[in-house]
Amino acid sequence: MKKFNLLICFMATFMAGYAQSKRPLSPADIYRLQTPSSPQVSPDGEWVIYELRSADSLKDKFTKDLWMVSWDGKQQVQLTYDPGNEGNALFSPDGRYISFIASRGDEKYGQVYLLDRRGGEARKITNVKGGIEDYAWSPDGTKMVMAIADPDYADTASTKVRKPYVIDRYHFKQDIQGYLDSSATHLYLYDLEAKKLDTLTRGIHNESQPVFSPDGKWIAFVSNRTANPDRNDNADIFIMEARAGATMKQLTTWEGEDARPVWSPDGKKIAYLQSSSNEPFTMYGHHYAAVVPVEGGTPQLVTKAIDRPVRNLRWAKDGNSLFTLMEDDRQCLVASFDIASGKLTRVADGEKSFAELEPNMAKNAWITTLSSPTLPTELFAVEGNSIRRLTHIQDSFLAPLILPVAEGFSAKAKDGNMVNGILFKPANLSNGQKLPLMIFIHGGPVAQDEYEFDMTRMIYASAGYAVAAVNYRGSSGRGIDYIRSIYGDWGNKEVVDVIATADHLVAKGIADPQKMGLAGWSYGGITTNYTIATDTRFKAAVSGAGSSLQLSLYGSDQYVTQYEKELGYPWKNPEKWMKVSYPFFKADKIKTPTLFMASESDFNVPVAGAEQMYQALKAVGVPTGLIIYPNQFHGITVPSYLKDRFERHVNWFNTHLKPNSTARPF
Repeated sequence: MKKFNLLICFMATFMAGYAQSKRPLSPADIYRLQTPSSPQVSPDGEWVIYELRSADSLKDKFTKDLWMVSWDGKQQVQLTYDPGNEGNALFSPDGRYISFIASRGDEKYGQVYLLDRRGGEARKITNVKGGIEDYAWSPDGTKMVMAIADPDYADTASTKVRKPYVIDRYHFKQDIQGYLDSSATHLYLYDLEAKKLDTLTRGIHNESQPVFSPDGKWIAFVSNRTANPDRNDNADIFIMEARAGATMKQLTTWEGEDARPVWSPDGKKIAYLQSSSNEPFTMYGHHYAAVVPVEGGTPQLVTKAIDRPVRNLRWAKDGNSLFTLMEDDRQCLVASFDIASGKLTRVADGEKSFAELEPNMAKNAWITTLSSPTLPTELFAVEGNSIRRLTHIQDSFLAPLILPVAEGFSAKAKDGNMVNGILFKPANLSNGQKLPLMIFIHGGPVAQDEYEFDMTRMIYASAGYAVAAVNYRGSSGRGIDYIRSIYGDWGNKEVVDVIATADHLVAKGIADPQKMGLAGWSYGGITTNYTIATDTRFKAAVSGAGSSLQLSLYGSDQYVTQYEKELGYPWKNPEKWMKVSYPFFKADKIKTPTLFMASESDFNVPVAGAEQMYQALKAVGVPTGLIIYPNQFHGITVPSYLKDRFERHVNWFNTHLKPNSTARPF
């Protein structure tokens, strides 16, 4: 008995020491987090290839390599080690080869490489002078269809000086792509044995998302063939024979967007995503699953009655149902829909987030990527209604960490709207302990916060904050009416919902009402600006990639089509533009110390949006700062910059919400 008691004491001491050895999540952990994505199953169903993104701390960049895991999860094989960021990996139809796109050495454009699964180095099979944006194998493995962008002829190799941009397009700039000229993306057919590239489409219009029919005779693709594609977001499904000189046939005529065609197993139908709106710009909507016969006819909207966004459409093996990912109030789940009746079956759901879905036809199962608040992304098999973990990439990442606790909440806004969100709190929190609050607002606005591994909010919770994710009106996952409720009325209902979240968490005794702050990126930064111009209770804010003087963005960002539809021309509707620009014109009413952040090369929300608000608060004497990340687009992709952004958020909030802290202002 004495020995038993000694053993119990030893184990208790050991476990206490083990718990103390774990540490909170920190900004530097961005260097340790690896993320798998883009899984594809081999034809025999025994293997899965996937991309694995890792941070290279020495070169300060993210790299991607290809890995392979057996279907039983017992074998892991790294396939590539090259810094060429391999992606778009596919098995050949016979399963013997793995193809992928990579840019190696001095290659300006990514090329298709072929790797023999039996061993050896990958060999380059294309040498095209343009960007290969997408490709697909023919069912017999002899050909590939490729979507290739026209090369940029403006680069002058001899002098290294680029020629001037010559622009005559209506939509003339796009984030990452930069200034847009008149080049287009077209379809080509590549014969692997003859090493010959045949042109399938020409002209001023773009073609994308090509996929072969099951018999290999036809190619389905997406194109906007309207007279002026820059003035709308239209896209339709087309098919054509898989040969040069073939005539294309248009299958859909929806004035909105039709995209992501997938052939039925018998080749008689095509499933695709149809936008819920037929407006020229479809910001405020989501996608339904639709099915159209290959010979033409009226499309069937399989999922319209559900009023939830779907993506990753995949046919069941028998062709009688569609499997898809579906957003539904903080979840992203695996669902199936019966084609004939539209009946929904929730295949795999819960407080987790499924991100991708691909079939394993040989085993009548599925491969997916999945994360939860306590688990970063891993690969899982979906077999029937059960899920089985295949990879354990995150075990070493999680081993030294003690993670915050995540729980759902609902708050009632002053106008009666129920706002749903997720609250992250530090681990081992004492009962009744009030915390400084950070409401971190998602971008979009048409997006949702889900039960996933949220690195950003968990880092801030690990720093001692209650961190709220709020699905304000305009968010997805709650239906079309919830999304469209902010149409042409920015900075109103979103702010009401953010304030309701703060009031709810104060009333619950979670948040200290004297220590509340706001933050966000993109539309989250915009909503931060709207909120601090509305309510002075917030003692600190960080606005990232945001804007306030919306009038100044016409012609400066990439959203001209949306503006003209939603707000009208500025010279015809100046009052409306001024109304949605109210944070700038109320700068002298703002009392919240605010740090502004931006990316230097952002064409989505240009850096001027942050500069203007920084200058305004500087002029009126409100504590402020401005951080600009060099050579970055709307999404930051340099590891050290991501770490820096985390640290600056924590330091800014520590300075203004924790006055006894030793943090520097920013």
